[in-house]
Amino acid sequence: MFAAIPFPDISPEIFSVTLFGIAITLRWYAMAYVVGIYLGWQIIKAALRRPQLWRNGAPMQISQLEDLLTYIVMGVIGGGRLGYVLFYRPGEYLSNPLDILKIWEGGLSFHGGFLGVVVGVYLFSRRHKVPLPDLADIIAVSATPAVLLVRCANFINAELWGRPTDLPWGVIFPGAAAQSCATVGTPCVRHPSQLYEAGLEGLLLGTILMLLAFRFGGLKKPWLLTGVFFAGYGFARFLVEFVRQPDAQFVSIGNELGLALHYNGYGLTMGQLLTLPMIVVGLMLIFFARRR
Repeated sequence: MFAAIPFPDISPEIFSVTLFGIAITLRWYAMAYVVGIYLGWQIIKAALRRPQLWRNGAPMQISQLEDLLTYIVMGVIGGGRLGYVLFYRPGEYLSNPLDILKIWEGGLSFHGGFLGVVVGVYLFSRRHKVPLPDLADIIAVSATPAVLLVRCANFINAELWGRPTDLPWGVIFPGAAAQSCATVGTPCVRHPSQLYEAGLEGLLLGTILMLLAFRFGGLKKPWLLTGVFFAGYGFARFLVEFVRQPDAQFVSIGNELGLALHYNGYGLTMGQLLTLPMIVVGLMLIFFARRR
């Protein structure tokens, strides 16, 4: 039998208590968002305290951060939950609409949360007269800690796992992941694609953006950091999709549209097709920022 790593015995729940007959549970997934948003807040605050990093000084006051945080949190939760309901389990939630409000049980979509943040940032920019390019650039830098932590939480939840592999760092995930490709006497070993994404989309991309912003004058070039985030995240997700098990709902949509969805390394998955516009927009923003 080839080498493999057993799935670590980590509960998705940090703790669970019952108060007045109501069960209250704190999960790593929710904590990842909370800590990620807090770290992003601190990054934005550090940038605003350094007016020399910007082309015309800091674009907003630190006192406005609380309002900005409100817009971002509402965008993440509202957009992420709506995206999860529409993309992943529409039939189930339409049958039980009150379950949509149970966000403490988990279930947020990155694509939905991303669109929610875009809308929230745009509305904040209009209301407070903050230049949208400057605001978008610093938020692009501050978003990567949350991406890193949420992908780690996906690993703890044993979800969004990769395709079968015989590499020595493959992980034996529990539940459906273990049963779907196992043979008699041989466990199902899969790529830890969540950790690949955490390293590429969170740690590596975040390091590049932080260096560009705080060491190489990236905030003085409008839309540059936003473009790097779009293109970097898109490229990272595109690469990881080669070893990530395609989401079931995307496979169904792809089959209905007649798109080439394969599991043998040929063709493009729906996840890769969805990242292509993000890559194109990112490269266009980088080109536009460099020309200016």
